[in-house]
Amino acid sequence: MFGGNLGGWTGLILLLVVILLFAAPKLPQLARSLGQSMTIFKKEIKNKDIDGESGTDAGTAPKADSTDTSSSK
Repeated sequence: MFGGNLGGWTGLILLLVVILLFAAPKLPQLARSLGQSMTIFKKEIKNKDIDGESGTDAGTAPKADSTDTSSSK
């Protein structure tokens, strides 16, 4: 249909034009939600640094006591 000359930069520009034509009304909403997500992410990173949890994962369980009780029976 296109003669096989569609590729590289031409395809990228065509894809960009199609996205702008059909998704233009949703672009401001997408940008707003992306900005809010970045704000929340930065706030969480800042809180993690303040709390002093920079070396550990918050989701891991605490380590068990290192004493072995099996040999003292």
